[in-house]
Amino acid sequence: MRESRAQDRSQSLIWINGAFGAGKTQTAFELHRRIDNGFVSDPELIGFGIHRMLPAKARGDFQDRPQWRSSVIATLADAVEAHDGPTIVPMTLVDTDYFDEIMDGLSQRGVDVRHFSLIASPETLRRRLRTRLAHGVGRLFGREETWAMQQIDRCSTALSDKRFGVHVPTDERTVDEVVEDIAQRAGLDLVRPRLSSVRYQVRRVRVGVAHIR
Repeated sequence: MRESRAQDRSQSLIWINGAFGAGKTQTAFELHRRIDNGFVSDPELIGFGIHRMLPAKARGDFQDRPQWRSSVIATLADAVEAHDGPTIVPMTLVDTDYFDEIMDGLSQRGVDVRHFSLIASPETLRRRLRTRLAHGVGRLFGREETWAMQQIDRCSTALSDKRFGVHVPTDERTVDEVVEDIAQRAGLDLVRPRLSSVRYQVRRVRVGVAHIR
């Protein structure tokens, strides 16, 4: 029974949504570490590629560009088809029209999407972002009120809608607890144990540094 459940979920797409500061990236990469044959696919990379091909004055929110949304659908569908394990997607997506467009597009391509929204209070999100700033370049330039901070209320309000379920609470929870919750809900088997506190902190820093935008 355990083996058949894993096979049924082997080619699913696990979309980890959430406001900035909710822990999407850390959760995605820890889930990836603890399951067999997972693959992390980051739609932001498509957006950065589009920005690099445009003059600075045209670089707004890349999610507003139809070519980003259509490319995300096509690329994620290709990733799922090419990979024989779960594809994990950490990406904030709160515009209802864009969300429906991408989810419907993936469904039409036959992709089994398991969508999870990491939920935290605005106070928790601000605290987490300040912690990141305290160890980042932003603090050096005095940019306390970053773009991510400015999006907290908008994202939190949008993600509370039932359309963005399944909701996974993260207040007062560790990344390990969130990963285990998602794995249980998605029917994924965790084959590796939690890291020790020291090893986890080292890995957390490495993942954070690798994804500084």
